Amino acid sequence: MPISLMSHKMALLFAISCGLTVANIYYAQPLLDTISNEFAITHSSVGIVVTITQVCYAVGLLLLVPLGDLLNRRWLIAGQMLVSVLALIVVGTAPISMVLFIGIAAIGLLAVVTQTLVAFAATLAAPAERGRTVGVVTSGIVIGILLARTFAGTLTDLAGWRSVYLVSALLTLIMAGVLFRVLPHDERKRESLSYMQLLRSLLMLFAQQRILRIRAVLCLLIFTVFSILWTSLVLPLSTPPFSLSHTAIGAFGLAGVAGALAAARAGHLADRGLGQKTTGVALILLLISWLPISYTQHSLLALIIGIVLLDLSVQAVHVTNQSMILPLVPEARSRLTAGYMIFYSIGSAIGSIASTSIYAYAGWNGVCLLGAIVSASALLFWALTRRLK
Repeated sequence: MPISLMSHKMALLFAISCGLTVANIYYAQPLLDTISNEFAITHSSVGIVVTITQVCYAVGLLLLVPLGDLLNRRWLIAGQMLVSVLALIVVGTAPISMVLFIGIAAIGLLAVVTQTLVAFAATLAAPAERGRTVGVVTSGIVIGILLARTFAGTLTDLAGWRSVYLVSALLTLIMAGVLFRVLPHDERKRESLSYMQLLRSLLMLFAQQRILRIRAVLCLLIFTVFSILWTSLVLPLSTPPFSLSHTAIGAFGLAGVAGALAAARAGHLADRGLGQKTTGVALILLLISWLPISYTQHSLLALIIGIVLLDLSVQAVHVTNQSMILPLVPEARSRLTAGYMIFYSIGSAIGSIASTSIYAYAGWNGVCLLGAIVSASALLFWALTRRLK
């Protein structure tokens, strides 16, 4: 594949598109207290808003992303983004909780277009630069997740929480038009499979590829940790002694962006054959990050340090994972991405509901203990499997 098909500018456009789209499923996290008050959902149960999104994201990964190996990706990407615009409008105008849940579910289902973009980017990139390209595009996803909090918090303070989804609908509409104009025509030999055969082949990939299985489990664990922190963080920060505004709470996402940017070189290290070492170092830092995070109620500076370490670690492992699995079966990159990212959604859903439940019964110390236990489990799993091929 010629290098010119994935220039640095094109990679940045892919990253921005991914960030904008994935942010749609994370806007609710800093708004959980506001949403719970408006729709009379208890604080111990409000995590289900995020869980619904992640479960539907997993369904989308299974049912929609594999289509990238079967259909024209240019049309598939633009089409999913246009339908996402409608879902965002539904959430932004929801009169009752049931309509909110339906809209949130649709947003989660359609946000998987980010993974179609990742697979497309990997296909367009030259083999020697695939890890770097995946690193750039995936960094856009993580930065989108984190800046979603800043964007949502600021807009909520200015114009109410509904404005977050309505403004995003407009931005998504614009980006859909831009992508349709600039994406390369998807001229490639496509799989001659039926849709059901395509889905069954995804299961076969797991049976055949040990690296995919190992990296998928690591994905589940690191994003459980990621979600444990970011879903529950709004709860201690929005209550005394801090009682921070949505804008201030959202600004903590900026600290996470610093960590995500620092980890962008992980794909380059994977290109050089250093994927396992990168993973090990990152998982050690992930476990260490919970020490400063546990001092949140005494020092916001400690929280910021912990956030940078945690997000750096998660992003480094995530980029390394994808750099290692995407070359396994070139003609099945969309299915490899879908299978891997299903574990991301499972982890995110588990972390969301577990963290808000633990916070209700054991406070912030309980959340930090849970995060440290899952981080230690990820490190142990990597240590036990790192020599397996």
